[in-house]
Amino acid sequence: MRKPTKASENLLGLVEHYFAKEKGENIITIPLEGKSSLSDYMVVASGRSARQVASLAEKLSEQIKSEGFGTPKMEGKEQADWVLLDAGDVIVHIFRPEVREFYQIEKIWQGETGHMPS
Repeated sequence: MRKPTKASENLLGLVEHYFAKEKGENIITIPLEGKSSLSDYMVVASGRSARQVASLAEKLSEQIKSEGFGTPKMEGKEQADWVLLDAGDVIVHIFRPEVREFYQIEKIWQGETGHMPS
């Protein structure tokens, strides 16, 4: 498993600052060291509506790109119930509250085993 780098910590700081500034809700950061070799961190946040979820995702993607971290891959923006941004070292999930409650993705990653169920 990989250890977080300074670059991944800088990207995480950008994501956390963005959500604080843009009023993302119920923000949770999950360190993935020892849990996944795909990324260093996962950030889970909520928006109040599909419109806000889509807007948060689009603007965050633009900011990540403009700060030199590359262009994140984005999935789910059309429906905007749950948008995934894959920025490499940081994976971001943005949900409408009821969708987040249904999937409870952070509980999967914060469980005692720290592994995705098979």
